[in-house]
Amino acid sequence: MRVLGLMSGTSADGVDAVLAHFEGPPTHPRWHLLRSASLAYPAELHRRIVSAGQGHPHSAAALLDLAEDITEHQAAAARACDPDGQAAVVGCHGQTLWHRPPQAGKGDAAKRGTSWQMLQAPLLAHLLQRPVVHDFRAADLALGGQGAPLVPMADAALLGAASGWRALLNLGGIANLTLIPPGTGPDRHSPVLGWDCGPANTLIDLAVEHFSEGREHVDRDGRRAAAGHIQDSLLNRWLQEPYLHQPPPKSTGRELFGRQDLQRRLMELEGRHPDDCIATLTAFSAAVVAQDLDQLTDRGLPRPFELVVAGGGSNNPVLMNELQRRCRGLRVRRSDDLGLPAESREALVFALLAWWHQRGHCGNAPAVTGASRASVLGVLAQPPGV
Repeated sequence: MRVLGLMSGTSADGVDAVLAHFEGPPTHPRWHLLRSASLAYPAELHRRIVSAGQGHPHSAAALLDLAEDITEHQAAAARACDPDGQAAVVGCHGQTLWHRPPQAGKGDAAKRGTSWQMLQAPLLAHLLQRPVVHDFRAADLALGGQGAPLVPMADAALLGAASGWRALLNLGGIANLTLIPPGTGPDRHSPVLGWDCGPANTLIDLAVEHFSEGREHVDRDGRRAAAGHIQDSLLNRWLQEPYLHQPPPKSTGRELFGRQDLQRRLMELEGRHPDDCIATLTAFSAAVVAQDLDQLTDRGLPRPFELVVAGGGSNNPVLMNELQRRCRGLRVRRSDDLGLPAESREALVFALLAWWHQRGHCGNAPAVTGASRASVLGVLAQPPGV
């Protein structure tokens, strides 16, 4: 089956699209990436998404306009990737605005988890004249799970097992890890593991935007980080923050590592050169991953032999060098080396999740999210009139 996958992450920089073919058993699919495309959000749409995602007040009319504009942009990315309409179904994550994991407590203090991926799915199905699978987090959240990360089971299916434990790191807005058990030996039947480590590109991108007064949105090729000096004493203090020592399952987003969080960190960096601030934030993104990997043995979990890196952050050579320097004893390489394109990996994941939905195959991992059981993920929206 040919499936179109659409993904826009917490960086909110645009939509990645893939057209892929899947066949065979769901747990070990044979897959081929046929086409890919990326469509950046216009600057004004990016600004509106980030503003809404930071909790700034918006009228109901403004939010409806935003949902429609996001949906139109998703459709444009889909057409750019699949101009002939070859896909039988579309898997679309939508645009995450807010994510709240379950909150423990007694009585009214306890809250179920919830998450908002903005999309008008019936409109997208109409525009593309294809069924659309969306709202992938809802079933896991309803079962008491975090609703994120959803990629680990798909990572394991796409990448496959190695001779030892393998870690796959996604460097999007947030850094999340997947631990894939080996294909042989006593651990081969162990569950796939995964969690959100902390910030990857969110704080870096927001800092670049802040210091450039909105003229730039990313640290292209890590140039500003390379020109700065890391403030190690401050970074070491940041590594003691509660979320970073919370055991999995755990998930996070801009609600914790967003603009307000950046302002707090910049106050602590007051008086430092902007490039020093960006260098320290870049090192922080690598350090939270290295710290999680170092803590694995303390939690009775296996330490992987290699770290495979995907996502937009894998294009930042300074961030990659920091990972290599801090993740001692691990081979660090991009997922492209293993045939999984770093830039397309998340869109490919949501194409696979949509295919799994059509096959009735469970897509979440209770060992990762804390859900009470595995579940088929996603909600199907048919083109109106079908």
